Amino acid sequence: MTIYRFKQSRQGDRDWLCAAEAPPTRGWYLEAQSANAGRSAVHKSVQRCCVAAQTLSVQMLPRLLASVCILAAAAVAVPPQEKRVHHHADLSDHAHDDAHGFQYDHEAFLGKEEAKTFDQLTPEESKDRLAKIVDRIDTDKDGYVSHAELQYWIRHRQRRYIEENVNKHWNDYDKNGDGKIGWEEYKNTTYGFYLDGEFDDVEDKDTYKSMLTRDERRFKTADRDGDGVATREQFTAFLHPEEFDYMKNVVVQETIEDIDKNGDGKISMEEYIGDMYSTPESGEHEPEWVQTEKKHFLEFRDVNKDGYLDAGEVATWILPEEVDHADNEAKHLIHETDTDKDQKVTKKEILANWNMFVGSQATNYGEDLTKRHDEL
Repeated sequence: MTIYRFKQSRQGDRDWLCAAEAPPTRGWYLEAQSANAGRSAVHKSVQRCCVAAQTLSVQMLPRLLASVCILAAAAVAVPPQEKRVHHHADLSDHAHDDAHGFQYDHEAFLGKEEAKTFDQLTPEESKDRLAKIVDRIDTDKDGYVSHAELQYWIRHRQRRYIEENVNKHWNDYDKNGDGKIGWEEYKNTTYGFYLDGEFDDVEDKDTYKSMLTRDERRFKTADRDGDGVATREQFTAFLHPEEFDYMKNVVVQETIEDIDKNGDGKISMEEYIGDMYSTPESGEHEPEWVQTEKKHFLEFRDVNKDGYLDAGEVATWILPEEVDHADNEAKHLIHETDTDKDQKVTKKEILANWNMFVGSQATNYGEDLTKRHDEL
């Protein structure tokens, strides 16, 4: 089985892969525009498409994939000027106001999807399972939950959909079953259909060659120890570089390559606007937001006023310094439950305030508690 690539070209930071018995059409790839806020919807749509691709004939695939593209675009329509910016999503859609309830804390601690299942368990069951979760959070087994451990857990819960997707496709890439993925394994699995002919039978040969080059560069960056193979975490960084600090330079470089049409390594105002808005046809008026973006380019984006955006300026634009919600929530939960004020909390302290973590309803952690610790 070959893994085929469905490319989200306009975002510049995501290429979707799926397994299928037969390719949709050679050289075909899915174009789906989305911003960070819409990744989940696009991701799920493409996943459904990939599952269907394993059972549909080649003739049926283009029709299915076109429908997915339309649905995904409709579901995640965002202002074009926002599509490049990687915002840190808040931990919950609820207001963080403990005086009126702990919904925000529940979703931050458990994840939004898991929080929806609270009412399936009694308070007693909820507290029992919370106690087991605390044991998992206490990774050094010293009997305390530190700020670092709680912060890691919260971030993990928020990134769980990413990790689950990586886990789902892990065996498709790890061909020798050694628990790691080598570059050759990934390359042969992803591009094996084309490699023998050096993409000679692909209409857009240059695009596929550049995708291979970009993938190799990204893979080597994710492979922090330089041993030529990616651990599960490193492979996650490869597929989702915007989620890892040490991959930021790759995100910036790829963004510049996407927008820089003349290949001079920097972004002019014309290229900046052209990435967001096509020249209007005769008789059409330029939207007001385009003028606003031109002003932003001149006044804010181009910090050194040389008429271009360099790598540092692009990083400031697409990877803005924002509030670390996981850090703040970890501090908040510890502050509210740390009765002896030693800056860490025991299981007893957490269970004494269990309704802040899991509320008077309970989360469906039945499947979680049967998983290995390294999967959580």
